[in-house]
Amino acid sequence: MSQGLKTAEFDYYLPPGRIAQTPVEPRDAARLMVLERSSGAVAHRHFRDLPEYLRPGDVLVLNDSRVIPARLFAHKPSGGRVELLLLRRLEGERWEALVGGKRVRPGSRLLVKEGDVRVDVRVVEEMGEARRVVEFEPPIRPLLEQVGHTPLPPYIHEPLADAERYQTVYSRIEGSAAAPTAGLHFTPDLLLALRTRGVALVNVTLHIGLDTFKPVVAEDVAAHSIHSEWASLPPEAARAINQARLSGGRVVAVGTTAVRTLETAALRSAGLSGSLREVAGLSADACPWQTVEAFDGPTDLFIYPGFRFRAVDFLVTNFHLPRSSLLMLVSAFAGLDLIRHAYEVAIANSYRFYSFGDATLIV
Repeated sequence: MSQGLKTAEFDYYLPPGRIAQTPVEPRDAARLMVLERSSGAVAHRHFRDLPEYLRPGDVLVLNDSRVIPARLFAHKPSGGRVELLLLRRLEGERWEALVGGKRVRPGSRLLVKEGDVRVDVRVVEEMGEARRVVEFEPPIRPLLEQVGHTPLPPYIHEPLADAERYQTVYSRIEGSAAAPTAGLHFTPDLLLALRTRGVALVNVTLHIGLDTFKPVVAEDVAAHSIHSEWASLPPEAARAINQARLSGGRVVAVGTTAVRTLETAALRSAGLSGSLREVAGLSADACPWQTVEAFDGPTDLFIYPGFRFRAVDFLVTNFHLPRSSLLMLVSAFAGLDLIRHAYEVAIANSYRFYSFGDATLIV
């Protein structure tokens, strides 16, 4: 991995008006910047044009995680308001959560109340920064549809008329605290068009947690600590990817979460173990007939420039926040200089940024 890479190198200025507050309709009407790594060429298209860049035998890899209504509003006995963002279930009725509120310490008692539904919350443990372990009584999961709210990112200030617009049309497995937003542009008709073209559609799962909301604050990129997220590459998906690779097909990852899942699976196939932070830059090759290995479990893979990609050939992604681990990942894939140029072009051409914004296809 690159040594001495500074977080400041991933900073840029975005005019506030470029932050998309609402999604476009229909989904595939979003703009699509096509970025060619080999030449640096930039093309301006729409997302519905995506099939033109793929060919029979390619594999499109989609993260089918579904956002849960993970945002809860609670109150202290004194009346003070506390906001909870559920990140992941631990064991029993204990969850890891981001907590917004003053003096929320272990032993604190909170109450979530929506209509006739009441849920008691006990703060069990501090996990650093704003993270806490909280315990619910009665169990919170069956009640989330009644007491929970869609956890939109903090830079979106417009209310969402339809909560399903913060879900992909192929979302299936509940567990994320944020949407895999590169997939928000797909429609059922577009997925059908890709299938008709001979592109295989493969699902993986990565439940998005804390690091979507956590900026990189370390001066040196390598000093940033990324938290584990649960991911799964099912055996049938691994077989489809490996067979496509053997037949000359390209692996097209939809979103940074699909990239992290696939590259974790490729490292496992290469026999690299231990912390993924330590092994990701090593030169061991995957088995020639098995690019990825099926797995189910945590990944702490942090991808930044210097990373050697083993599984992903093309990347579909949105435009990302300055100094974010997501911007570092796309810079690793396309090159930092090319991404800087692409973002300058996007700003000059009025592309919409972030979760509800436009997309890029990096080839």
